[in-house]
Amino acid sequence: MTEKIYLENPYLRQIEARITEKKYMNNKYYIKTNKTIFYPNLAGGQPGDKGTINGVQVLDTYEDGIDIVHVVKDNIHSDKVQLSIDWNSRFDYMQQHSGQHLLSSVFYKLFNGETIGFYIGKEYVYIDINIPKINEEEIEKIEEFANKIIFSNFLIKSYIVEREDMEKLPVRKEPVVNSSIRIVEIDGIDFSPCCGTHLRSTGEIGMIKIRKVESYKGNIRVEFVCGNRALKDYTWKSKSIKDISNLLSSKDKDIYNRVEKLYDAKENLDKENRLLREKLYKYIVADLIRKSETVKGINLIFNKSMDMEFKELQNMLPYINLIENTITFFGIRGKDTGQFIISRSQNIEVNMKKILEEISQNIKIRGGGSPQTVQGACPMNMLDKTLKAFYDKVVENL
Repeated sequence: MTEKIYLENPYLRQIEARITEKKYMNNKYYIKTNKTIFYPNLAGGQPGDKGTINGVQVLDTYEDGIDIVHVVKDNIHSDKVQLSIDWNSRFDYMQQHSGQHLLSSVFYKLFNGETIGFYIGKEYVYIDINIPKINEEEIEKIEEFANKIIFSNFLIKSYIVEREDMEKLPVRKEPVVNSSIRIVEIDGIDFSPCCGTHLRSTGEIGMIKIRKVESYKGNIRVEFVCGNRALKDYTWKSKSIKDISNLLSSKDKDIYNRVEKLYDAKENLDKENRLLREKLYKYIVADLIRKSETVKGINLIFNKSMDMEFKELQNMLPYINLIENTITFFGIRGKDTGQFIISRSQNIEVNMKKILEEISQNIKIRGGGSPQTVQGACPMNMLDKTLKAFYDKVVENL
């Protein structure tokens, strides 16, 4: 059995231990020790600790019954070992996990919302709460209440109870074990069965900042950060606001209104541009129809050197296809390749996709599309031949 020192003293960063079992599998060594300060990965939803054994990096840790297994890449030859954990990582997880207990408790106290999901990521933490929705004012109330508890610096303690003693405690959730149940208590405020590492007091959480709340499977998902993560989150946001305010020559408190005005102006410009572009397309289409060739009552627009971006051609096609009895053959000469787009009016029964498949058997082209419109690319020196092949096939099928 591995003695789990991290439960008794999560602040211990280094200990001496003895290897009790070692196996070599899959190019890694799997080591058990008589005691450990390494928290097993994802036990109770908390990520495992980083660190070393005799200077050898620990790749992973996990529970194996009553033991903890440490996975390392290189062999450790001595039975007596020194276990060292990365304190910054450990303290970060303690801040996030203790903060999660506190935030879950506040949701439960203020809105009777139970935590049904919990995840600590590398940057953010989230909890899923079984309430269908919540407004911004209520979120601010929760955040303010949680931080008042933090600033009051209540004690956080853990202890073991048996199942028959559980009725004496106002626990938020049922434990997953039936004996030797570890309770993490925030000084009469919250009681929760938990096997994770936690801080000594709420003050060490620093602060809790809720970043985002969204609907998730009929509940709400609350994304938040605690302690040092909250400081980092504030730092980059503060820098961004400062940079934007400098860019707009505005005070930081005024930049939202400035950005909103700029956004509205952009939307108006986009609308004007769309209207102008539509007029331009109609003008170009009328000119193309005037210059088109008529074969069997069909207008054939053939242009192998369109002076437009390919995307612009795609945007203009719907305006051409509104004109009945019209087929378009467009080619564009790029830097290295030629591009083509072939399309027809809705009332013409010519399968462009089938024609593309037939042509691609004899000419090396890449493309795809639908029975109405196909597009693709070919070597530059093959663009004229490709467009001519489409032209001949289409006329043949009229």
